[in-house]
Amino acid sequence: MPRLAANLSMMFNEVAFLDRFAAARRAGFEGVEFLFPYEFPPAVLRERLSAEGLTQALFNMPPGDWANGERGMASMPGRQGEFRESVKRALDYAAALDCRQIHCMAGIVAADVPLTTATAVYAANLAWAAEQAQPAGVRVVIEPINHRDMPGYFLNTQAQGAAIVEAIGRDRLGLQFDVYHVQVTEGDITKRMEQFMPLIAHIQIADVPARNEPGTGEIGWSYVFRRIDELGYQGWVGCEYRPTADTAAGLGWRERFDV
Repeated sequence: MPRLAANLSMMFNEVAFLDRFAAARRAGFEGVEFLFPYEFPPAVLRERLSAEGLTQALFNMPPGDWANGERGMASMPGRQGEFRESVKRALDYAAALDCRQIHCMAGIVAADVPLTTATAVYAANLAWAAEQAQPAGVRVVIEPINHRDMPGYFLNTQAQGAAIVEAIGRDRLGLQFDVYHVQVTEGDITKRMEQFMPLIAHIQIADVPARNEPGTGEIGWSYVFRRIDELGYQGWVGCEYRPTADTAAGLGWRERFDV
């Protein structure tokens, strides 16, 4: 049975962010994830996690200037120094939150940057980040994201991500398999899951097309969840979806799909 982690950036928006930890616990979750923790001191977040007995499953490295459209810096030439500082900051938070995985966003590459340049920068940055994270007991993960939601994002397909993981080393880098992004970009969800399961370090879920809770769209969730179990996946499954209404009221999908 998948271990479900509530995504506090998207779920339980009925209450302030720091109150979402308690809301997730009341709803039966044992783990949480979110996009970015940097608005709050690590000690404050650690206190909320400890008070509710929750595990921090994942969060993202600093993405650059999010408000102005940046979605990571790893593939952006000329930002290597800032990227390295972001890795250090993320690892400080990971230590405080006892979080074993952090997501490194690839970024949106400018149209005038050659693909070969972006690829070389991305590979070098990821290798450096993984080298810093490994002694701390943290694994860096990378996530292919669809072009409909994030036009121009550097990393799009599971095959792209898998090739990078293999090049840098699956002991240091993992693949973040987001069912929503896979369906929008490529389809064939469970066949890709089967192909890349040895590399998959984290799974996230949301239905297609509106990125709402499972059971609101086109994905056959009974089969997807069964295959996750049959393939022996042991990690967290992050619920990175937008509730259609009240978060708690919409959690009936867990019983419907027996998760």
